Amino acid sequence: MKGFLDYLQGSTVLHKMHPLTKIFVAALLCASAFASSSFFFLGGLIIFDILLGVIGEGREHTGLLKRTLGLFKGLIKMSMFLFVLQILLIRQGNIVIPLGKSFGITDVGIRNGLLLVMRLTAATMPLSVLISVINLNDLSNTLVQELHIPYKYAFTFTSAIRFIPVFSSEMSGIIESQQARGVDFDVKNPFKKLGMILPLCFPLLMGAVRKIEFTAKAAELRGFYFRTRQSCTKVYKHHLCDYLFALIGLSFLAGAIVVNVLF
Repeated sequence: MKGFLDYLQGSTVLHKMHPLTKIFVAALLCASAFASSSFFFLGGLIIFDILLGVIGEGREHTGLLKRTLGLFKGLIKMSMFLFVLQILLIRQGNIVIPLGKSFGITDVGIRNGLLLVMRLTAATMPLSVLISVINLNDLSNTLVQELHIPYKYAFTFTSAIRFIPVFSSEMSGIIESQQARGVDFDVKNPFKKLGMILPLCFPLLMGAVRKIEFTAKAAELRGFYFRTRQSCTKVYKHHLCDYLFALIGLSFLAGAIVVNVLF
């Protein structure tokens, strides 16, 4: 999932949406995932998340669909550990797979494990997909313009998002340099692999400190402390697609609540 939050340029419907609408829709979809306990509803929500990648792909082949599918596969792999943990620790319910005289996998454990995996996938994908089509400069400008958030807080928020793919790329570079020196990270034991990766966090941290210092100096030279709501001259308009996707997000949240109450 390298570079999974990098901005992908394009001219699709998702790219033309208002930055705040994208965050609002992503928040609604995330809330819908946690509000529902229905496997069918969560499955439909995951399908809709993948369709967002198809909509953002358009005719220009921005790479959003490939990133969405890669994110989906990565989340499934990551969630398998949580699934195994759930089925091994939950002792409630009837044993369906006996693993000993007084130990086994229960139906409640399987259900809760699957529910956790689907919720995690359905809640993580919309935010990652929609952030991929948000220009972070536009996001910070709209936070200051329309929500009246002080610029330093908006800048901090967008900088945190911006540094995630930077740190991911830096870590990949460090691992590749170690592999060039003969270090083999392709080990099956996850604890051994974790022990090999942990020492690499120190050079990553040192690089992060240097980048933060450089960014802080660059921001001060550009008049960071003088930025106000009136400093942004670009106008961000709401279009029909903004209201349409907001309505879809509200419909998913309402549907999740109704399904959870009735079923």
